[in-house]
Amino acid sequence: MTTQTAAVAKDASAPRGAGTAQGTTAVSGGVSGADQPAANRGRTSIADLVVVKVAGIAAREIPGVYDMGGGLSRTIGAVRDRVPGGRPNVGRGVKVEVGERQAAVDLDLVVEYGVPVRDVSQDVRENVIAAVERITGLEVVEVNITVNDVRLPDEEEPSAGDGSRVE
Repeated sequence: MTTQTAAVAKDASAPRGAGTAQGTTAVSGGVSGADQPAANRGRTSIADLVVVKVAGIAAREIPGVYDMGGGLSRTIGAVRDRVPGGRPNVGRGVKVEVGERQAAVDLDLVVEYGVPVRDVSQDVRENVIAAVERITGLEVVEVNITVNDVRLPDEEEPSAGDGSRVE
């Protein structure tokens, strides 16, 4: 990912995250002391996983987005979704790079057949930027979108007597 955030260092004192996100980012470095306003006492850190989830949910809200992720990740996700007690992975198909004040997002999409890819991409980009900036306070410098696949309309099952050679 070539982004403007590459030059922004992560907060080295922040604990490392789990899963696909690789850490946390301090978004406000508070101060201590009883003489300080309550809102300024302490730090706020945002785990990269938070940005991944926010971006994933925002992208899926757009009509025309069928699924997210590459072929293998979608296959594994479909199996996981069918397991009792399994939860959908809203971060599938999302990669983020988070700095101290900025974030960059990469998305892998599957779009519905017939929808204009350019329009869907633009709508996804706008929604992801708005959601991440509103929820996290980070400036989103770019949202890169790769359309990996197109979902074709479901084919109808042939009915008996429609000329099928095998009964």
